Amino acid sequence: MPLPMTIRPVVRQDFERWLPLWDGYNAFYGRSGDTALAPEITGMTWSRFFDAYEPVHALVAEHEGELLGLVHYLYHRTTTAIEPNCYLQDLFTSAGSRGKGVGRALIEGVYERASAAGSKRVYWLTHQTNHTAMKLYDKVADHSGFVSYRKLF
Repeated sequence: MPLPMTIRPVVRQDFERWLPLWDGYNAFYGRSGDTALAPEITGMTWSRFFDAYEPVHALVAEHEGELLGLVHYLYHRTTTAIEPNCYLQDLFTSAGSRGKGVGRALIEGVYERASAAGSKRVYWLTHQTNHTAMKLYDKVADHSGFVSYRKLF
């Protein structure tokens, strides 16, 4: 059963409650211990949410003063449309709030803000082994069929 919650932009005072969610997200993707993100990256990520010149945004799900989840998204230009695309980059919910509608509410929060910004497309990536999340994603979006490639330097 979905929890009553508020989906809202992060505020500077959220940092201490946002950080454990961010750390949990990074640990889920293997960025912890020896492979943890440098503190400077976390600091820069946080600061971008409050910089009007940055296209990076963050929402949180809150219930009774507790942050249950986060979503980070950004806008970018594309060669196939005039309006910007919205890329949902990070989505994470606390272990205790999973299955209670938090992830769906965060995605819908991004949909609302992207639509208000004139974007006609929200998209994201997930790892092929993230079957639990994919059950939700299959309900709230269409699988594009595209395969992702990358080269790290």
